[in-house]
Amino acid sequence: MSDRTTHWQNVYATKGEAEVSWFQDSPAISLEMIRAAGPDHDAGIIDIGGGASRLVDALLHDGYRDVAVLDLSANALDAAKKRLGTAASMVDWIVADATTWRPAKTWDVWHDRAAFHFLTDPRDRAAYVERLRSALAPGGQVIIATFAPDGPEKCSGLPVQRHDSASLSAELGPEFSLVETRSETHHTPWHSTQAFQFSRFRRRS
Repeated sequence: MSDRTTHWQNVYATKGEAEVSWFQDSPAISLEMIRAAGPDHDAGIIDIGGGASRLVDALLHDGYRDVAVLDLSANALDAAKKRLGTAASMVDWIVADATTWRPAKTWDVWHDRAAFHFLTDPRDRAAYVERLRSALAPGGQVIIATFAPDGPEKCSGLPVQRHDSASLSAELGPEFSLVETRSETHHTPWHSTQAFQFSRFRRRS
């Protein structure tokens, strides 16, 4: 088990769903940007680093039928499965590191809120983008949310790499075109604030 996996397994073994700074009762911006990407209800959507996020609940409620959630922590995914109950059987749960994972299929929408910014090593970011290219269908769309340049420098005791849409464009490369970017002031469960940015890109067909 890698140090990264051990860290996140411990986080989700010792903290409840709403006891982490990134908790959202309603993932409104993520859902709005996925809807804006225009996938039909049979389109494949994957949530990278989804953990115990409630985005999967919202996607199922919206009627999407091909939803996957990938996370390093089996404990996090178990928490989401328990919350969903019988609806959990409608989701593809993937325990994997997005920098070493071997995608078995392609998806139409790749969503990542607050996973990419933990990749402070350029080699890890390059490995992540390599998996993204393998997993995203031609013409597919990518939504990546990270701490903004004026956001926190650490999260969950770990350093982060803050981004804006320009730095994300540089990481993804010229085959991805920026469609939109949005800012969010996230309010943590203990009422502090964090500056996030959300960027949506389209892959060339």
